[in-house]
Amino acid sequence: METVYLQLGSNLGDRAAWMHQAIELIGQQFGGIKLKSSVYETAAWGVQNQQDFLNQVIQIHTTLTPIQVLQQCQAIETELGRTRTEHWGARTMDIDILFISDKIIDQAPQLIVPHPYIAERKFVLQPLEEIAPEFIHPIFKQSISQLLYLCKDQGEVRKI
Repeated sequence: METVYLQLGSNLGDRAAWMHQAIELIGQQFGGIKLKSSVYETAAWGVQNQQDFLNQVIQIHTTLTPIQVLQQCQAIETELGRTRTEHWGARTMDIDILFISDKIIDQAPQLIVPHPYIAERKFVLQPLEEIAPEFIHPIFKQSISQLLYLCKDQGEVRKI
């Protein structure tokens, strides 16, 4: 059984409804959600001239392989109307795999775990710290709390 941390994000349409639907689908398809952070609102990262995002981090347990986890997440994104037209562009639902237990996976470009931008994104670290402050990043060998403290991202992350 693997412990998986997923980051959910939405900035198109009824963002709260997309987040709720994603949580429901993930719960059904992965056998339940073990932990979930509060929902946070943040400015877009990467491509900045777009609507603010709602973000949340959840923890699930699964026996699926890492590639199967990726495929399920992408299927949920598609079911919720995600179209991939612009890197870091607006989307109904984005599901990023942050961690799969303490595994290090490099099957680029398809799957890289831990997610390569975790330490640079306050909007990921803050909700992740809420549910897993002592989790140790398997590459950086620092806790999520330590990574958040050291993060240079000055973007506002507002709990809603």
